Amino acid sequence: MRLSPEERLIVALDVPTISEAGDMVKRLKGLVRTFKVGLQLYTAAGPKIVETIRKLGAEVFLDLKLYDIPNTVGAAVTEAARLGVRFLTVHTSGGTTMLRWAHDHAVEASERWGIPRLQLLGVTVLTSLDDKDLLVWGFTGPVDRLVVELARLARATGIDGVVCSPLEVAKLRSADLGDLLLVTPGIRPQGEAKEDQKRVLTAGEAVRLGSDYLVVGRPILRASDPREAARCLLDEIAAAGVG
Repeated sequence: MRLSPEERLIVALDVPTISEAGDMVKRLKGLVRTFKVGLQLYTAAGPKIVETIRKLGAEVFLDLKLYDIPNTVGAAVTEAARLGVRFLTVHTSGGTTMLRWAHDHAVEASERWGIPRLQLLGVTVLTSLDDKDLLVWGFTGPVDRLVVELARLARATGIDGVVCSPLEVAKLRSADLGDLLLVTPGIRPQGEAKEDQKRVLTAGEAVRLGSDYLVVGRPILRASDPREAARCLLDEIAAAGVG
């Protein structure tokens, strides 16, 4: 997939209010095309935040990590489609039926309202977890093996892509998963603290390995000049030489 650096970079709006989110979208206008709305902001602002971002001319990645019985998840997918979001996350560990219902409701909503179909992204293993954490669940294999198996499930059920750490990208690219999109959080500039993330890489490294989209929050939001921080990331992505 040929994507420009501006298409690849997604900024996570991990802020508590609509006003702060709107200000950041305005500051990054012309550099960033898609913004991620997660649990904090969506809980604080509700669907209005999606409307606000779209009115500012940007796309929305709604990161709600849906995980429930198939009927409930399907209904939530329908409502997200009605809002006009571009990406929506579901947990791949929700299982085959849940994922298929999510896919079918996305298709149905697109056909019913004549709108672009929202793209579903399956969350594999959170980047805050590592092999030791999985042992607590009784999973004895390495993280990357579980990520590949969950990605296979996502592809088999019609999910458009998966969310994974950049450390699993190379293995996923070699796993014959077709055009499954790979979306990677856990992006940190060289030398920056990992904080609560455990499986991280730089933007350039992730793109060279095969990431389609990079999700970046704190390195931009906390920068003294968020616009310059975003520009530096875009330059790093461009320097990776992947179209």
